[in-house]
Amino acid sequence: MKFGKEFASQMVPEWQAAYMDYACLKILLKQIQHWKQKTTQPDTPPRLPRALTLYRAFSGLIQRQNQRLSSFNGEDTENQPILGNFCTGRKGSGKYETTFLMAAEEGGECEQQFFRRLDNELNKVDKFYKSKVKEVMEEAQTLSKQMKALIAFRIKVDKVAAKFDHIHPSPRMVGMNVFNGEAQSNDSIEDNEKHISLEIEEENSKHMMSSDIASLNILNHVKLNEAIQTHFPTIKQTELNFSKENLKRIEKQQAFIEFYHKLRLLKKYSFMNILAFSKIMKKYDKISSRRASRNYMRIVDNSYLGSSDEVTKLMERVEATFIKHFSNSNHGKGMNKLRLKTKKERHRISFCTGLFVGCTAALILALILIIHARNILDKQGKAQYMENMFPLYSLFAFIVLHMILYAANIFFWRQYRINYTFIFGFKQGTELGYREVLLLSFGLAALALASVISNLDMEMDPKTGDYKALTELLPLILVTLALVILIFPFNILYRSSRLFFLTTLFHCICAPLYKVKFQDFFLADQLTSQVQALRSLQFYICYYGWGDYKHRQNTCKMNDAFNTFYFVVAVVPYWSRLLQCLRRLHEEKDPMQAYNGLKTAYSLNAGTGRRIVAWICLAIAAIYGTYWDLVVDWGLLQRRSKNRWLRDKLLVPYKGVYFGAMALNILLRFAWIKQC
Repeated sequence: MKFGKEFASQMVPEWQAAYMDYACLKILLKQIQHWKQKTTQPDTPPRLPRALTLYRAFSGLIQRQNQRLSSFNGEDTENQPILGNFCTGRKGSGKYETTFLMAAEEGGECEQQFFRRLDNELNKVDKFYKSKVKEVMEEAQTLSKQMKALIAFRIKVDKVAAKFDHIHPSPRMVGMNVFNGEAQSNDSIEDNEKHISLEIEEENSKHMMSSDIASLNILNHVKLNEAIQTHFPTIKQTELNFSKENLKRIEKQQAFIEFYHKLRLLKKYSFMNILAFSKIMKKYDKISSRRASRNYMRIVDNSYLGSSDEVTKLMERVEATFIKHFSNSNHGKGMNKLRLKTKKERHRISFCTGLFVGCTAALILALILIIHARNILDKQGKAQYMENMFPLYSLFAFIVLHMILYAANIFFWRQYRINYTFIFGFKQGTELGYREVLLLSFGLAALALASVISNLDMEMDPKTGDYKALTELLPLILVTLALVILIFPFNILYRSSRLFFLTTLFHCICAPLYKVKFQDFFLADQLTSQVQALRSLQFYICYYGWGDYKHRQNTCKMNDAFNTFYFVVAVVPYWSRLLQCLRRLHEEKDPMQAYNGLKTAYSLNAGTGRRIVAWICLAIAAIYGTYWDLVVDWGLLQRRSKNRWLRDKLLVPYKGVYFGAMALNILLRFAWIKQC
């Protein structure tokens, strides 16, 4: 693989604009090479005597060897093509500027432009790296306070346990070193139901030194903050309960793991950019026949990017602290936890997915042949089947379609290196990939299609035609099976993902009682597109609860309670999303949440009003939602962008994909109105 492609593949997507523009510099080098080829004299010099040729070659070899030795000893025996210096600004900031000393030569303007662009890239990379290092050092102080309090809490737990058991306290926590770590945010130590953190009283902490952390005096200054997420953001001070249960709650390792991962990305960022500067300068030396790479790389090495060792030292301290306090001094175990490993793709997942895809295709073909061979569409029970059985099986069609689209999203997220695991808050190593989602979706599709064919076959078979109850119960059995698998407590069929989904769904239902996270409003948004699926689930309750399913008859549409809940079910997802927007508006004081809630409110009115008012609200909601998707969520339709009508930063290199997505969004947005 060429270095340019390897360099692009190793970039952190969020920092992509901060990397050295290797491709642009290569274009400038090609211009220099083209100019050199133009100015090269095609005439061959006269042939010299063989002895004179050998003498000149031998003299040149000795001269080059002397130059290498003198350069190694720090002596400048030749005129260098560049001269680098560091210019300090008014506010203490500075930038690197390289003076090209041979600009007067023919073609020197291209080389001078190359070094100007190279300096701009060096200054950009150096400035970004310096800001990121400063950021992690500031974040380190936050985790340092939490680490001090955690150590103090451990001492207190040991002391309380020792008093309870009438033994001396364990001295294992005495004399612990305090680590200047990092916290991703103020609530990096949290539980699903409660946010529990430790802090030291500000007025008392001013009088304490770092060495006092192991002293019992600090235990009097530790408080337990308990923020119950089922209320609006109020933090109450509670009496400390120095129990091992509370210690397990606050003893979270994720903050250290995420911080260490960030440090590794920073170190990799520094290494890859320095390597890119080295590669591009070697190419320049080869094309221009000059020796400028050594001098310029000396400038790079002396910059903050090349000389700073804060990240390396901080990584060593993270490793030492994590191994000592969270892995019982087991180096191998601690490093395995710190170094996030990519999830291995299993061949059996691909095999099973392909198997279910083939089964689904075969069952669809079999269903078409059965309908055509038995001429089912022309029989009298067609209308009765479409009225009663079709809504039951349509539930699985909506779910399978949604899961396939979600799998496509995961595929493209991975393709363009979007860290969806971190964004959604999945536990590292347990997140589902697109293969796993496709496995579940096509597995459910195969079961649903098998149920449809079995229903038709059992009904047509004279031996089983009398067992109406059994044939009609097949959809209910399938739904029950899916629900049982979803809530199955044992560690099979992706238990962590099922628990994550159920927890997020519970937060959506209980909005606004819980703090709104990304996964919460993402799922609530998805549920607003699944109104018909929820109505199909409502039809299950009515059909099997109050309908005559043995004779394939129901009176659901004539039931006032069913018609009332028919609109209530459509309102619930929008109502949940509206309450989430109000909760975020209250917490973040962001007016955009009010506008987002207004968009949801129009959809809410569309499901509760009269027919004409409902259609008006639906049209307004569709137009507003389309604008919100394209402009606010996607950041497109920017006239002054360098990518006309798109945005400045594009992850997908093909602009046509964005215009196609905009057209498809508008089409589906207005086509989906019919569901309400």
